[in-house]
Amino acid sequence: MAFLADALSRVKPSATIAVTQKARELKNAGRDVIGLGAGEPDFDTPDNIKNAAIDAIRRGETKYPPVSGIAPLREAIAKKFKRENNLDYKPEQTIVGTGGKQILFNAFMATLNPGDEVIIPRPYWVSYPEMVAICGGTPTFAETSIDNGFKLTAEALEKAITPKSKWLVMNSPSNPSGAAYTEAELRAIADVLLKHPHVWVLTDDMYEHLTYGDFVFKTIAEVEPNLYDRTLTMNGVSKAYAMTGWRIGYAAGPVQLIKAMDMIQGQQTSGACTIAQWASVEALNGPQDFIAKNKAIFQARRDLVVSMLNQARGITCPSPEGAFYVYPSCAGLIGKKTQAGTVISDDAVFTSELLEAEGVAVVQGSAFGLGPNFRISYATSEKLLEEACTRIQRFTGSLS
Repeated sequence: MAFLADALSRVKPSATIAVTQKARELKNAGRDVIGLGAGEPDFDTPDNIKNAAIDAIRRGETKYPPVSGIAPLREAIAKKFKRENNLDYKPEQTIVGTGGKQILFNAFMATLNPGDEVIIPRPYWVSYPEMVAICGGTPTFAETSIDNGFKLTAEALEKAITPKSKWLVMNSPSNPSGAAYTEAELRAIADVLLKHPHVWVLTDDMYEHLTYGDFVFKTIAEVEPNLYDRTLTMNGVSKAYAMTGWRIGYAAGPVQLIKAMDMIQGQQTSGACTIAQWASVEALNGPQDFIAKNKAIFQARRDLVVSMLNQARGITCPSPEGAFYVYPSCAGLIGKKTQAGTVISDDAVFTSELLEAEGVAVVQGSAFGLGPNFRISYATSEKLLEEACTRIQRFTGSLS
């Protein structure tokens, strides 16, 4: 009898974490490495949020919190959804978890039975299919392409739906592509979902505040109120508020689902860190002006990276609507050789050889379900991004 669970055989390690760790190890060994694998803002958490945490400690807010979150945070979440998304949720329809990952995991754990399918557009965040597999479901995939901006179309969704489909996972703006859905694009997807009432929607809006230019963010239950009763809207403070290490995610949805997720969390981790929750109250209720300033910095970085990558031989890089990632294609380099004679047979070889030759760590597109591409996080300084893109140009130019 095997000691480890069979479910582990269906799960792969996180490629983004692996790349970040590899870059860290090479740096520690003395290599000059630029790591562009981590999905983490390089900004510090704003002082008012940090001070709210310090004040909470001094008030003695250091006891176990309620499993679903402290009342002031659940109230702040409900107000946020009304203020920013025109969605009416009562506090009891909300839940707070230890990061967005726990929210997603608990939703799948609470709803999936063997044979249930979860539709995931690709490219996808690396954890979606692995979470589904761990929870006993079956990940299925809806196709996108660089030609349609890596966005799910109504036709692709219709093709992916089966009688066993239980969830559709939407992520806008997207990790890894940065693609974000317009109201019209969400309307087309909603029209398909209305024809299939057995399919619920799990929408991951973690990058909601990081959209650029004139783009207007919408979430699907806002666009189609008839989907409200079968939508779980997930968000968090990690990206927009530069609070990745505070580990607070949240969601709102039907009371029955929230109660089921609460029960699972109660037997799993119980409530998220009390101090981090009080900091998140300030994040949601406090000043929001720094978000626009950070967005402007991210947009300048995006424009720099897109421009320089499109000047690299064999690379095609679309300009994404949001998040802090680009997802360029290296299809123009497949079949070429490095100076050492290694054939670039796919995106995994490309990223490996790029790291070895130039010390630039990026994540292979195959980890996100769609290649030959690679993901770059531009959540770092323009100086480092310019140097990294110069190295990529040099590497691609050296291939024969």
